[in-house]
Amino acid sequence: MPAAAVRPVASVDAALRAELLACWTDVTNAGGAVGLVPPVTPEDVVPLLDKLLEGVHSGRNVLALLEVDGETAGFASIVGSLSPLRRHWGTVLRVQVHPSRQGQGLGRVLMDGVHRIARDRGWEFIHLTARGGTGLDAFYRGLGYREVGRLPGAIRVAPGDDRDEIAMVCRL
Repeated sequence: MPAAAVRPVASVDAALRAELLACWTDVTNAGGAVGLVPPVTPEDVVPLLDKLLEGVHSGRNVLALLEVDGETAGFASIVGSLSPLRRHWGTVLRVQVHPSRQGQGLGRVLMDGVHRIARDRGWEFIHLTARGGTGLDAFYRGLGYREVGRLPGAIRVAPGDDRDEIAMVCRL
């Protein structure tokens, strides 16, 4: 396995932003369940990326950056709650490993890093959703997540192709 590491990022410069944009575009176009449906162009991804980075730059959210041999290979966003009643919870969004790096166990490396970063921020639980019909719920169950609910047909990937949104939680 190549040298892989996950680090928290609180500030994103133009070069890293371009790498994140390219990754998100490539992941989506390879069929990844990361908020869009292929085909997409970078321009389609920009509004979502800018919203994600706005939260990172505000300090409320953190970017978990996966690097392999010093190069960006994927990322996830961990969102903190604004509610004083939920400060011990985080929500994980946009978990992705670049298609050229998939099949190397890097999804697990990324999520282990997400868990470490969340614990370092004092979070005791993390929550995420997975698109039904992708097998991602099984991946997350293997990392200690449990399903806590489903919204039937909440995600429309194409006319006549509605998928469940699966809510999952992990106690850190």
